[in-house]
Amino acid sequence: MVDDEPVSETKLTTTKRRWAADGKFLTGRIARPETERLPPGQHLVKDWPVLDLGQQPHITLENWRLDVTGLVEDPLSLDWTAFQSLPQSDNLSDIHCVTTWSRYDNRWEGVLTRDLIDRVMPRPEAEYVMLTSYDGYSTNLPLADFAGEDAILATAWEGAPITRSHGGPMRLVVPHLYFWKSAKWLTRIDFRGRDVAGFWERNGYHMRGDPWREERYSGD
Repeated sequence: MVDDEPVSETKLTTTKRRWAADGKFLTGRIARPETERLPPGQHLVKDWPVLDLGQQPHITLENWRLDVTGLVEDPLSLDWTAFQSLPQSDNLSDIHCVTTWSRYDNRWEGVLTRDLIDRVMPRPEAEYVMLTSYDGYSTNLPLADFAGEDAILATAWEGAPITRSHGGPMRLVVPHLYFWKSAKWLTRIDFRGRDVAGFWERNGYHMRGDPWREERYSGD
């Protein structure tokens, strides 16, 4: 799959493009994460809503693979057993979706992105990553955000394997950014020297997506 592979049009993609064009949900307020737990314009939920692009790929553990490519000293192509042999960690974090829901205190298990980064050794010119998923989805991140303290390549949530609908068997979780940056069904991480827009970023959404600065849309 390539970064600009088309993804089928759904009601969600049509609606979210319209939200971006209209600036829906914007409050114009900036919050400070060190003093405010809920970002501007968000509301709390207790469940975990399912949002996708109309596809939920079925990936068996036998067929699963993660490729780590680009500007790194040690590229990797990991099957499930090799991925499980990497250092395993757990952490607790809040998550915030651009569609305005937030959920507190999510317990994750998996591989911290910092441990993966230590394994592949990015070159000095690597400043961004492009994430590609089994359903053709892509999203971009500054390397500094991908390496965030709480960022994790998660295989379990609340003590159980992450379900297919939520991106299992493995998904990225970058809790300090809007959740569209936390790619489901992740299959490739490409380290790059320049920033290139992913799927939602090409469709009106912010290149970074900081919830406390309300970086929802590209014009913000």
